Amino acid sequence: MKPGNILNALGIILVAFGIIMVSPVAVALLEQEYSSILPFVTGSLTSIAFGLLFQKYGGFSRNFDNLKRNEGLLIVSLAWIITAAMGAIPYLFYGLHPLDAYFEAVSGITTTGATILTDFSLYPKDFFFWRSLTQWLGGMGIIVLFVAILPQFAVAGRQMFFAEAPGPTEEKITPRITHTAKALWLVYTLLTLLEIILLVLAGMPLFDAVCNGLSTMAAGGFSPNPLSIMGYENSKVTWIITCFMFLAGSNFALQYRVLLQQKPLALFKSEEFRFYTAIVLFCSVSLCIALLINKTSGLSDSIRDSLFQIVSIITTAGFSSADFALWSVAAQTILFTVMLVGGCAGSAGGGVKVVRVLFGFKYLKREMIQIIHPQAILSIKIDHKSVPDDIGRQILGFLLFYLVLMTASTLIVTIIEGDAGIGLVGTAATIGNIGPGYGEIGPMGSFGGLSVATKIIFIINMIVGRLELIPFLAMLNLDFWRFKNDTLIKSKILDG
Repeated sequence: MKPGNILNALGIILVAFGIIMVSPVAVALLEQEYSSILPFVTGSLTSIAFGLLFQKYGGFSRNFDNLKRNEGLLIVSLAWIITAAMGAIPYLFYGLHPLDAYFEAVSGITTTGATILTDFSLYPKDFFFWRSLTQWLGGMGIIVLFVAILPQFAVAGRQMFFAEAPGPTEEKITPRITHTAKALWLVYTLLTLLEIILLVLAGMPLFDAVCNGLSTMAAGGFSPNPLSIMGYENSKVTWIITCFMFLAGSNFALQYRVLLQQKPLALFKSEEFRFYTAIVLFCSVSLCIALLINKTSGLSDSIRDSLFQIVSIITTAGFSSADFALWSVAAQTILFTVMLVGGCAGSAGGGVKVVRVLFGFKYLKREMIQIIHPQAILSIKIDHKSVPDDIGRQILGFLLFYLVLMTASTLIVTIIEGDAGIGLVGTAATIGNIGPGYGEIGPMGSFGGLSVATKIIFIINMIVGRLELIPFLAMLNLDFWRFKNDTLIKSKILDG
């Protein structure tokens, strides 16, 4: 591993991120919130300054053609940690404690949607625009964005792209990785714009439509309304956001084939997408029945809210059309179940991912058959293709480590907070990048009242969950940290 590669790549990313951070200034000018210009200019200049400093000690190299896999994993991991730190700088100007500011920034950029805010009236519009924009940037992936727009990563982007891209398989829709990244961002952008237009036509104010549109396609959940989507009291808005959340939880590569390559059956040929749709429909019907049995709401409201909340939770968007923390235990149990599933591979959704759950069921089915027929040679197939052994092992390792991390986090947080509900649901909500849970961290609540230790644990959960655990697992191996001698770095540091 060469430190020069790490520093140069991070430097380039921070400079680009700093330029993006200027965008909320436009909102401040339009809304005449002139006092809000300084926070974002400061954050932007800080990010650019650190980026240039990293490049200075890295030798300002632009050659990443020989980037190693472990270097790519480390760059991706550090990029999420550092960009979140830069993204937190503007929040400090609004009175947030440094840890709370970092929590909010991590929650935004990992598209978790867990907030520490308690009084939304204290903050200007550009504040909420930045929250939603960070989610939109993180939804498709910080690295995927920069692979698409920065020519320096044209070749090396492959290592970083697949280190960050959600899902256990390496899927390309074009021969070159930069073209793939651009194609994904094109679909992502077009769907975002379409949703914003439809929300405005449905009666939502333009600013709210922009913020909610950015957060929806990112499967994030940040809304400028303190009551989330429920606060708009508009059924048309609820149905529009339901549809786009469902798309946000679907594989964008497949959507590219449908929308731009004009292959309308691509989605339905995908076994994962069919399984994803079946889970949504089955759980929505079950939740609707639970709501009707407990007379929580009428038939039409139950159908709308059950479908909305199931889609919101399984895609890890975290929006709410009702305060589900007040629903029956049966209803909350159904929601908690889909918390453990997540969206499709290659989507903006977090969680375990539908394809891994599908693989898990097929694996169990194969093992049961082999108990009866021990000599049988059976392969696990998805989309009529055998899953390679190395991918299968990676999926099983992921599921095992996900369970271990979730158990450890649950136990530690339960001890710290003295509340098993916060320990279990809070862990599931943060490691799955879902956002709200139940009780005081429910859809109308806040994570702001939690202890410092719990917030730190949940920050780690959000980052590790967004990176899909694999980079974190790799870093636990000592061989990962073998650095090569880099005389240029040493001389730069010594010359300081």
